Amino acid sequence: MPIRPPALDDRSFEDLVSDLLRRVSAHTPDWKSPQQGDPGWTLIELFAWLSDTILYRANLIPERQRLVFLRLLGVQMRAAMAARGVVQLSFDDKKILQASTIPILSRIERPLSFETLSEVSVMPVEGQCFIKRRPSDFEQIQLDDLLPDLESLYTISGSAAGYVTTPIFAGGQSDVNGVDIAADTVDGSLWIALLAPDPLPATVAAALDALGGGEDNRGEVLNIGVAPKISAPQFFDEIGVRQPIECRWEICTGRGDGNEYLPLDILSDTSGGLTGTGIVRLALPGKDDIGAPSNDVTAQYRAGVGDRPPRIDDPVTASRLVSWIRLRPEPEAFVSSLDLSWAGINCVEIEQRRSYGRQTIGRGTGASGQEFELGATSVESSSLAVQVEEEDGLIIWRQVPDVGAAGANERVYSLDSEAGVIKFGDGVNGKAPGERRAVQVANMRAGGGNAGNLPAGSITQMAALSGLPKFKLLQPLKLTGGADAETLEQAERRIPSAIRHRNRAVTKQDYVELAQQTPGVQIGRIEILEKFKPHQRLENMPGAVSVMVIPPSNRTKAPAPRPDRPLLESVHQWIDERRPLSTELYVVGTDYVPIGISVAVEISDNDRRDEILNNVTNTIHALIWPLAPGGTEGTGWKLGKTVDDRIVESMVARVPGVLTVAPVKLFEQRGSDTAWLRPQADLDGRRLINLESWQLPELTSLGVALGREAPDRLPDMPGGSTLSDAVPVPVVPEHC
Repeated sequence: MPIRPPALDDRSFEDLVSDLLRRVSAHTPDWKSPQQGDPGWTLIELFAWLSDTILYRANLIPERQRLVFLRLLGVQMRAAMAARGVVQLSFDDKKILQASTIPILSRIERPLSFETLSEVSVMPVEGQCFIKRRPSDFEQIQLDDLLPDLESLYTISGSAAGYVTTPIFAGGQSDVNGVDIAADTVDGSLWIALLAPDPLPATVAAALDALGGGEDNRGEVLNIGVAPKISAPQFFDEIGVRQPIECRWEICTGRGDGNEYLPLDILSDTSGGLTGTGIVRLALPGKDDIGAPSNDVTAQYRAGVGDRPPRIDDPVTASRLVSWIRLRPEPEAFVSSLDLSWAGINCVEIEQRRSYGRQTIGRGTGASGQEFELGATSVESSSLAVQVEEEDGLIIWRQVPDVGAAGANERVYSLDSEAGVIKFGDGVNGKAPGERRAVQVANMRAGGGNAGNLPAGSITQMAALSGLPKFKLLQPLKLTGGADAETLEQAERRIPSAIRHRNRAVTKQDYVELAQQTPGVQIGRIEILEKFKPHQRLENMPGAVSVMVIPPSNRTKAPAPRPDRPLLESVHQWIDERRPLSTELYVVGTDYVPIGISVAVEISDNDRRDEILNNVTNTIHALIWPLAPGGTEGTGWKLGKTVDDRIVESMVARVPGVLTVAPVKLFEQRGSDTAWLRPQADLDGRRLINLESWQLPELTSLGVALGREAPDRLPDMPGGSTLSDAVPVPVVPEHC
């Protein structure tokens, strides 16, 4: 029986009216027959309503008391999480030809408060990305007769591989489809052209001087933002902390035959080796080691051939060229695919938080358990520095999870990040601030929330910085990771499970609850596959636990929701810290089995033909959907549940306006064959599509028609290292 809080008085409005009416004869005997509408009856209802509101308030536990109860349990409410992303900076005045350094934690005020997470030196150059693209099949046909002549012209002893110099991420915009610089190019490289603001020789020389550190010839630091394409992993992919991709960053010197490069030192890399969106900070050499070969084929006929940078045929762009940055995977890494959605220079990461300087938050009383409000909520614990006044001045105290575990004279405090409150000890466990001693916050950052998940292009300007020019901002990617602070109602729902599993994954329900509580992500459905190894599809493997994650979706039609890698990695990291050491944890996406369904119905009203057929279509899609309200039980199609034609028929028959349903025809695809085939009928004549215990159906083709027999054919389905030793040669395909 569930435990319910007691009601101090459970009488309703009707009960109060009845009680008052029963007292009429005793207190007002002259009022013989009370009738609704009498003035006395109206007064009775008025006082009953007033009493009902008082009882309602009396039966509620005040929110402050509920918060106190939660704090007694020692479980804090979760603070907001800050959205993060990458922005690109450029000078508002194109005439500025000197580098300007923006310090860390510089503020962006609009549309929300953001701060930069690192220092960035803005260079007076524009970064334009190019690749040596493989010709398409049509272009290759045009080039087949030309390549032998080019081999002779360039005295190539082997074979030539024609390429097309192709700009990517035009205008600084991201490419949602991604560009595979390992598979779609002839040299497996990304080329970033560093372009001066205009083609005047003096401007190009000034830009080169800025890149090289000015008169001191001291190299600068170049911030390059990268964003790998996010794709949905396969069911059997290993999910965990991805290994960084071994890559080499180089800069062209412009010396020799135009193919001399210097390797660049990586000062920091928040992209995790091109495994996530982040900033790569590169140390540039002096200006004597920076340059670019000529693109004028009359002066250098081998421009763009072999290991040289791509040939730029546009004379204006070529005259603005200062140098080239090249990114390529290390040859021994054997990288067959490296999809990028965006790359650019002069970039910095931002986060939706705000910094607070030194402030006095109160004075000590000498009492035990002193608490002080910080003046902000959702405080970043790692940034908080608290100082307490003592005989020797202000002393930094240390932050601990629980002051109750500290020694008597330890200078410690605990932080409630969500509420923005710090608590000191009682003198027995942790030292207490002395009477009239100042308590100060030396440094603090706070903020966050779902509002920070801004779409691309939302941020365009930075707050004016003292002594620095005005900057323009380009936000090529949406900001992600922001989440609102936990509400009291959410905390009350979470607390019982937190007490039950104590932040440890032991039982099946523990894994479900912990996965659903992964911070910063949205979960649609969690399934636990006990004793299952997804790589080999092996069941009954002791110690193995597979957590299947399905993201939320507002759709009910194919494609079915598939988790991307960041979602799976977030869940894996969250649970991995809480699993027993002997447990072999796997976090996987969904293994969908494509199916097709053909249905024919007879309807009762031909004037509503389209409406009824649309309702039949929506009903079938909702039935085979993996999320609520899909499936036969309204919680999504059950994992491993057989698809039965009779179940589909029964659901279609319930659609209003359907008179009869013809036998439903199911279709499946076997192995690698994409042809639709009918499953074999059993002894009862039923057609079944059997699924493994880890599989879900995905309805990729559906035909609904009028008639007494379902169609035998389905409509078309909706759209659901290769480097060689050939020498790259620039070509210009003809286009009609």
